[in-house]
Amino acid sequence: MSFRGHALPLLLAAALLSACAGPAPRPSAPTVSAPVSAEARAAEVERQAWLRAHPDWSFQGRAAISKGRNGGSGRVDWRQTGRDYRIQLSAPVTRQSWVLSGEGATGQARLEGVDGGPRTGDDAQEMLFQATGWQIPVDGLPAWVRGLVDDGQAGVVLDVEGRPAALAQAGWRVDYLEWFPAQDGRPALPKRIEARSGDAKVRLVFDQWDVAAP
Repeated sequence: MSFRGHALPLLLAAALLSACAGPAPRPSAPTVSAPVSAEARAAEVERQAWLRAHPDWSFQGRAAISKGRNGGSGRVDWRQTGRDYRIQLSAPVTRQSWVLSGEGATGQARLEGVDGGPRTGDDAQEMLFQATGWQIPVDGLPAWVRGLVDDGQAGVVLDVEGRPAALAQAGWRVDYLEWFPAQDGRPALPKRIEARSGDAKVRLVFDQWDVAAP
């Protein structure tokens, strides 16, 4: 695996599912493309309720992204404990690693692995922008990667099983390409996601999900 251009911003974009170097054009809202049965809608309500009741989770996976002619790929390790998070990004060939962590209760965030040493601040989004030049909606990311949507949220496409197939939010179109099936008491979770905004494209493959008991 290799990285070209600005490696840190590209990795951050891949792991965080959203980045833009300025206001991106908002994608047109998708429409429902397949009929969804009442049973499927009820099952999706249960899936989302289960996930909201289990706020401690983690995943390991791979990311591949492109922004114009620049692109790269690497590993992502994300651990979420309630509103606290730790996201590690690594490039295996160069052995570089970056860590973004945050505390939900205090709003404090810390970015490690950047030039000039670690950075801390009470606005993770602004800190990332100052360090990398990328605007990232940190608060919405935990919902995106789990396929959670707010009740009545516009711009959502549902698949025949009632799960999100795509959503348009914060200037991005996020497509859910493949799911892990429900198993061992845990509901379905995303396996492959692709997000697009302008000339930026992000692909995430989730190799493993772990959800802690409440």
